[in-house]
Amino acid sequence: MPADTTPASPHRGMLVFCLFALYIIWGSTYLAIRWTLQGGFPPFLMGGLRYMLAGLGLYSMLRLRGDAHPSARQWGAGALIGLLLLVMGNGAVVFAQQWGVPSGVAALVVGSVPMWSALFGGLFGQWPGRAERWGLAIGFCGLILLNLGNDMSARPGAVFALLLAPVSWAFGSIWSRRLPLATGLMSTATQMLTAGALFLLISSCLDERLTALPSPRALLAFAYLVVFGSLVAFSAYGYLLRNARPALATSYAYVNPMVAVLLGTFLAGESLSTWGFLAMGAILSAVVLLTRARR
Repeated sequence: MPADTTPASPHRGMLVFCLFALYIIWGSTYLAIRWTLQGGFPPFLMGGLRYMLAGLGLYSMLRLRGDAHPSARQWGAGALIGLLLLVMGNGAVVFAQQWGVPSGVAALVVGSVPMWSALFGGLFGQWPGRAERWGLAIGFCGLILLNLGNDMSARPGAVFALLLAPVSWAFGSIWSRRLPLATGLMSTATQMLTAGALFLLISSCLDERLTALPSPRALLAFAYLVVFGSLVAFSAYGYLLRNARPALATSYAYVNPMVAVLLGTFLAGESLSTWGFLAMGAILSAVVLLTRARR
């Protein structure tokens, strides 16, 4: 079998497509989340419907083409990673944005994922080297600058949730390589289905409900999150985690904040303070150091 068709050497075109999905689509989902919340969707109900619909669609497609039903262990592993990545990672971002955190600031904080990945990598025997330690220090300074500039002046609970999101996402991404997940896209389907169920459980406990039909813009944004943000981009992220080095898989952190800031500025009237732009430079510089050092 030719080398370029093996899992160890994925097709270059697929890698380029997956990177585009992460860079552009994920960068735009922060604004889409803001529009769904402004249009009438409760945060956890929105997350539950989003991932249940996307998960059911992907799972049904895979079963129709003959993929095996996941085992109990694979469902359990998928639920654990779905909790860390989607419920605690993405869910915390949605929770923070409902209290007025700008989409660009949310993307900038989540862009610190490589910093936390470097730290958690040490738990599995890969402690940061000198360049990575500099990257960590600069990145944390960037988070401090965000606070100094009042770009994260929302409620304390929202700020805590936003800071928790990249920590949970980074830990889940690293741990996923050591768990008995289902193979290929079935792993993504199990994560989205179990996360969707957890979201709906939380929504039910909080007595969330749609009090009126969401606005047309909110419905379009929700559909965009289901199809592109979940089915396309999250599947692409799972593919990169399985087939590319971690530095490449997390390199979306370079681009997402810039895409989110630009879209927020031109489509939603958002803006970053001078401190915010300094923080962006610090965090992106940290990501450059970390991804160049981690081979």
